[in-house]
Amino acid sequence: MGDPAVQNDAAVEAKVVDEGIDRGVEALTPERIESVINQVFEKETGARLQAYVETCVHCGLCSEACHFYLSNDKDPKFSPVGKVKQTIWEMVKRKGRVDADFIRNAVEVAHTQCNLCKRCAMYCPFGIDIAYLMLVVRRICHKLGVTPLYIQDTVNSHSVTMNQMWVKEDEWIDTLQWQEEEGRDEIPDLRIPVEKEGADIMYSVIAPEPKFQAGLIYQAAVLMNVAGMNWTMPATPGWDNSDMAMYTGDNEIMARVKRSHFETARRLRVNKIVMGECGHAFRSIYDMGNRQLGWKMPPIPVQHAIDFYDELLREGKIRIARKFEKSVTLHDPCNIVRGRGLHEKSRSVVRAMCDNFIEMHPNREHNYCCAAGGGVINCGPPYKQKRMAGNRVKAEQLAATKAEVLIAPCHNCHSGLEDIIHHYKLDMEVKFILDILYECMEKPE
Repeated sequence: MGDPAVQNDAAVEAKVVDEGIDRGVEALTPERIESVINQVFEKETGARLQAYVETCVHCGLCSEACHFYLSNDKDPKFSPVGKVKQTIWEMVKRKGRVDADFIRNAVEVAHTQCNLCKRCAMYCPFGIDIAYLMLVVRRICHKLGVTPLYIQDTVNSHSVTMNQMWVKEDEWIDTLQWQEEEGRDEIPDLRIPVEKEGADIMYSVIAPEPKFQAGLIYQAAVLMNVAGMNWTMPATPGWDNSDMAMYTGDNEIMARVKRSHFETARRLRVNKIVMGECGHAFRSIYDMGNRQLGWKMPPIPVQHAIDFYDELLREGKIRIARKFEKSVTLHDPCNIVRGRGLHEKSRSVVRAMCDNFIEMHPNREHNYCCAAGGGVINCGPPYKQKRMAGNRVKAEQLAATKAEVLIAPCHNCHSGLEDIIHHYKLDMEVKFILDILYECMEKPE
């Protein structure tokens, strides 16, 4: 494996051309900036923001928790408290009287130098949620019309199609039928039931699966068939469980997307939603989208894939035919582990499949973020080199395991860690849990 410590040639900052930010900043006036900031502070926040801002003593104890800070040679501006001081703290202090250049810097800090991973909150002596503060900054920037172009395009897709990849309704159905036909070559009676009312499970995925990774739908169909599940997938918009609007501060679109998802499950009268291996989509149903709609928790039970796999294995509905031979290590996605505590269940599944499991350190809720989540990877190619520089510490963590396979049970983590592995020349491949489970499980002959 390569040595990440000497390969980080992306650390030199370069001016990024981003039309979403450049054109938005050009349209700003001091009056509009002040008005929007104060409107968000007065109408959309409250005691939580006030408590955080007034409690933070800028002690810097959060710094060592941040992969951006550690990977950028402990430059104070990349520390969580440094990001707060560059953005929302100044907005509060100046009562919204900041200029367009300030907003330009604030949007880049909040969108491309913070993954909202909440690791820093674990090390703050007061438990201040800096991810929340950065989301308020993103909300302000959204209302000012200043958002990175690539992620804004994704939100536009959500708004029009209710999925993040502009997958048309007929393309979605064609993909399901195509994967069903592929599956019949292996299991002749395999079906992907579409629009089956009253099923126990509605299986939902994120849009990159039908767009780029349709094989994951195939694998899930085999899993459901072998386990004897009573399941279905919807044919209408509402099948995509992702929600990038959650990360741009567009709370209105976020709520529309989540309402569509929940209402689709209600229309099909299913007992629960089982979602594929995605972290941010899971966060959108237990922490943000549901709350924007006024629900403390989702109006219908939602089960993450990790919990579902663990349940199938424990109940004997899926059996392991042979163990995975290569050495593996496991990444802990922030929104699944720090957010919902599925770290032990993921290890239970991995140990059931793999004989040679190597823990990376730190692990579980202390694991480093992938540097792709929180919408950062969705800001697109202009920020890729900054993203690579921002997670040298993760590359070093991966290299130390000397594992052949990295298991990343989250789409953004999967993509971001693949980038890190290629950039730092690490000799590893990245897999989802389902990739290995499909390969190792018993199937009908």
